[in-house]
Amino acid sequence: MLAGMPYLANQDGLQEARMAAQELLYQYNQLPPQQWDEQRGLLEQLLGSVGENTTVLPPLRCDYGKHIFVGKDVFINYNFTVLDVCQVTIGDRTLIGPNVSVYAAGHPIAPEDRATAWEYGAEVHIGKDVWIGGSCVILLGVTIGDGAVVGAGSVVTRDVPPNTIVAGNPARVLREIAPQDRVAWKAQMER
Repeated sequence: MLAGMPYLANQDGLQEARMAAQELLYQYNQLPPQQWDEQRGLLEQLLGSVGENTTVLPPLRCDYGKHIFVGKDVFINYNFTVLDVCQVTIGDRTLIGPNVSVYAAGHPIAPEDRATAWEYGAEVHIGKDVWIGGSCVILLGVTIGDGAVVGAGSVVTRDVPPNTIVAGNPARVLREIAPQDRVAWKAQMER
């Protein structure tokens, strides 16, 4: 499964691994908001890794958890869903808006093949310093380059170059991030 090869989700201990993740997710999603240490402890048990000063607001949903690797200083807003049948990495200082979904899982196109219950996946890599707007969907096999911005509501079906702004369904490059973006931000801060 992790190698992107076809697999059956009900074999090789996968059901048990998903159930173990669901138990941790249930606990995590039920904790009162002020129980930071308990939240952090559950994230460390659930995820493959989670960096320092990272916030993941509940509810969180995933298949296995242990295939998700999150960097430091990351902020993930409410309702983050990850189908982590393959590795999903999130780089340092990345911001993820509410209702974002990452689907590292896929199914055959032909209905006869889907009926066999075989599935497959492909890794998803989100770089450092990325901003993903709310309600985005990121599909299997996608790499989002460092510094990129994904506009709210986008469906990312292919790789995103570093330091670009993409938006739409399917997401397309609108432009590169440029020095004037910093000038505009500084002007906003001086208001």
